[in-house]
Amino acid sequence: MKTMTCRQLGGPCDTLIHGATSEEMMNAGAAHISSQNDEGHKQAVSMMEAARTDPAAAKAWGDKFEADFTTTPVDA
Repeated sequence: MKTMTCRQLGGPCDTLIHGATSEEMMNAGAAHISSQNDEGHKQAVSMMEAARTDPAAAKAWGDKFEADFTTTPVDA
């Protein structure tokens, strides 16, 4: 299991997000961001939706996320 913050995933806060795989972490982060109702999280949702329609932006985010996830240590 690894832990990253919402902010590390592109969100606005320091809530801890957990996942055993990069896909699990990404899904948990998306669920967190989507479940919040403040302006910062709403902006993050808008950026996620925009990235889905821009393949270059989606690839750039995905590449950065995968690199960040790979270098994040496994929880002790």
